[in-house]
Amino acid sequence: MELEAYKDSLEFHFEYPLTAEPLKIDCVIVKKAKAVEIKKNFAAIFRDVNILEYKSPSDYLSIAGFYKVYAYTCLYVSFYNVPVTGLSISFIQSRYPRKLLKHLKKDRGYTVEEKHPGIYTVKGDIFPIQIVNNRKLQLEENLWLKGLSNCLGPSMIIRIGEEAGHYDKDARINAYLNVITMANFQAIEEAKNMSGPAKSLAEVIIRTGWADEWKAEGKAEGKIEGEAIGEERKALDIAQNMLNAGFPP
Repeated sequence: MELEAYKDSLEFHFEYPLTAEPLKIDCVIVKKAKAVEIKKNFAAIFRDVNILEYKSPSDYLSIAGFYKVYAYTCLYVSFYNVPVTGLSISFIQSRYPRKLLKHLKKDRGYTVEEKHPGIYTVKGDIFPIQIVNNRKLQLEENLWLKGLSNCLGPSMIIRIGEEAGHYDKDARINAYLNVITMANFQAIEEAKNMSGPAKSLAEVIIRTGWADEWKAEGKAEGKIEGEAIGEERKALDIAQNMLNAGFPP
């Protein structure tokens, strides 16, 4: 009624739904002990609650995507009644966010500093913000984040395989290997001097030798014994052992 004179120039949408699906944050890292100091380069901005958004190698962080996650952070403050000064926001992707950084500097008046290779710290907001280009990260400092890529080289595949062996059958490592294997068939084959292309994830797992421990120690009834078992049976048994070890289907 207050805007009656402008009714022909305005539209009114009541109880307007913003999303069709439940809102979800990729990852929230909460400090159980607030005083703990995390000595990792990408955790320098961490506060009590830390919001992380990850973009796949084929995706990128747009201006709209930035504001969506920023809004999620504000909603977190509202829903959980936490101090607004106790949160940070991190974006991880596989490219330089040129368009977004230009927007943040020109339109928002923020400053951006690359304190560590590939880690761009954004200053000027109440939330500490950083944008990470994982392709520029240093291998010795950020092996696992850098490894989340679809363009890994053979030496990187070997390095990840060696480091993963230190974690036994940890389900998180299994899921990680699953992701990078599907994204890097060719590099895995080159790393192990394979001949001919693999036709499936199961074949890659067998031919790389990564399945040895699952084959020997898995809980499947059809445990593999000897060399005479065919590749198809071997693949089935290893697949069952991988499921038992925590791999996603």
